[in-house]
Amino acid sequence: MSSASRHDEKLVRMANQIAENLGSQAHDDAVAAVAEHLRAFWTPKMRRQLVDLAAAGGEGLEPLTREAVRRLAV
Repeated sequence: MSSASRHDEKLVRMANQIAENLGSQAHDDAVAAVAEHLRAFWTPKMRRQLVDLAAAGGEGLEPLTREAVRRLAV
């Protein structure tokens, strides 16, 4: 496995953990909270990589995470 693949997996895992932690809110609120967390605490490069991963199929992204990432792409 290449280091890029491991890095991608780490981004997906971290994003999914954020979604899991914030997922107890009402669905729309959780999506907004995850997107806001990613905007506030992730670097632009990390966010761009996550958006690119989602656009390429988003393997491993949980549904809540996918929705939040779509908001980042707008």
